Amino acid sequence: MLAVAQIDYIRHEVNQKGESYADVARRMEVDPRTVSKYANQEEFKRKKKQKRKARVMEPVKPIIDKWIKEDLKKKKKYQRTAKKMYEQLRDFHSFTGSDRTVRDYVSKRKKELKESMTEAALPLESIPGTAQVDFGTGPFNYDSETIDLPYLVMSFPYSNSFYFQVFPSENTECLLEGLQRMFQHMGGVPKTIRFDNLSPAVNKIFSKGERELTDTFERFVLHFGFQYEFCNPGKGNEKGHVEAMVKYVRNNFLLPENRIINVDHFNETLWEMAEKDRDRLHYDKKIL
Repeated sequence: MLAVAQIDYIRHEVNQKGESYADVARRMEVDPRTVSKYANQEEFKRKKKQKRKARVMEPVKPIIDKWIKEDLKKKKKYQRTAKKMYEQLRDFHSFTGSDRTVRDYVSKRKKELKESMTEAALPLESIPGTAQVDFGTGPFNYDSETIDLPYLVMSFPYSNSFYFQVFPSENTECLLEGLQRMFQHMGGVPKTIRFDNLSPAVNKIFSKGERELTDTFERFVLHFGFQYEFCNPGKGNEKGHVEAMVKYVRNNFLLPENRIINVDHFNETLWEMAEKDRDRLHYDKKIL
């Protein structure tokens, strides 16, 4: 199943821009039938699995899950077999069910846990035209004192590139000013931008994941016409590329601390620095 960002991209390209299924499929490296399916599907409902309580298995499921997670970190030859798990449950946890029940559950859970671990480790977005945004903090020498200043990073997972600008604060004005500068320098606007739940952009997060945006951010989005996405609370891996770039920028451009007299003048030098940095191997494609 495609990620939400990929589905939104398909629907935007086909339904709003009129791109062909074949063109979109080629860019995304998927089957044209997949593009057709998501472009024409009105709602994306997940079937709710029917839950039937297995009274014998319920008490031991957390134990088995713990064992599987421990074993998945080990070499395959050191992992417990389903038969061994059954024997441990029987001998040490008063389990009265059958070995077949344990084997079936272990097989199913191993597959589910492997998939969830793979999804967490993979970049969520590598579609052309998508970006991720976040703030970092670095040390600067200003007026003979060392102070910490925030810097805004916009990263592009598909090309593994970035831009960044330094600001006096992480407030709404600095966030939107930084985005606008980057749009103007690039001469365009990314189709989709993923953010953390930054207070300059999000007023409130509701229980079902819906968000109340700040008025200023909402007007900014409407003016520039990009699609926004927000990470789930506590899910830093959902914007893993920009988090990596925040660290990369600090380590390669901001340490040891830079001496600055005028922040605006300093920021003007950062465009060329970021663009020169693109002459390195892509983290995934292994090409320049």
